[in-house]
Amino acid sequence: MTDTTASPQAPTAESGLMVRAEQVHKSFGPLEVLKGIDLEVRSGEVCCLLGPSGSGKSTFLRCINHLEKIDAGRIRVDGDLIGYRERGGKLYEMRDKDVAAQRRAIGMVFQRFNLFPHMTVLQNVMEAPVLLRQAKKAQAREHAAQLLDRVGLGDKLGAYPGQLSGGQQQRVAIARALAMRPKLMLFDEPTSALDPELVGEVLDTMKDLARDGMTMIVVTHEIGFAREVGDHLVFMDGGVVVEQGDPREVISAPKHERTKAFLAKVL
Repeated sequence: MTDTTASPQAPTAESGLMVRAEQVHKSFGPLEVLKGIDLEVRSGEVCCLLGPSGSGKSTFLRCINHLEKIDAGRIRVDGDLIGYRERGGKLYEMRDKDVAAQRRAIGMVFQRFNLFPHMTVLQNVMEAPVLLRQAKKAQAREHAAQLLDRVGLGDKLGAYPGQLSGGQQQRVAIARALAMRPKLMLFDEPTSALDPELVGEVLDTMKDLARDGMTMIVVTHEIGFAREVGDHLVFMDGGVVVEQGDPREVISAPKHERTKAFLAKVL
């Protein structure tokens, strides 16, 4: 970490902020990928990140749960500084086990499903609560079955991932993330690896989560989803936030020329 400037008072859960990023920088060698990202996401909001490939969206998402270590700035989730402790205006990286404990409250769904092929759907969903939260197997099994029913897969408990379509596997991945009872869900282009006819079933599951009040940050190219479900849209390019605001306003009447050029190609 290179930034040691004392930051403003950390937000609390009562302030309504679930995520607060302040001047987040990230480089890979000489390549500066994030160039000072500021972002706030309120509890219960759906924030959609749009932008061309290489704009830093996925890297920023991975920084939120410390899968990537930031080089400067701060990220807080529900008032807690992620990955670091602050003393005297300086940041000190947490121990791995403490970072892992923070990650348990942040669900993440990737482009690829990463399910265990040798485990049934039910076993995939109940595995993490049993191993990481020491949940009793009977309770974990019951909760996993409820979650799979919630994502429309209540009849697939004994199936193996290889027996499912890509859309079904991604819905299992969503159920698996929910099994840890997260306060925040991160989605990194969750439909990009799916055949077009399977995209809708995953988006429908995400819409249901939004209606239930789950706070979500979604990296996506699905403009329709952003317009319909999003509360906050952020357009990134070149490692910076170019434009942000109400999704319907940004999509229908973008103010920045770079946003206009991007939307003209994807709409």
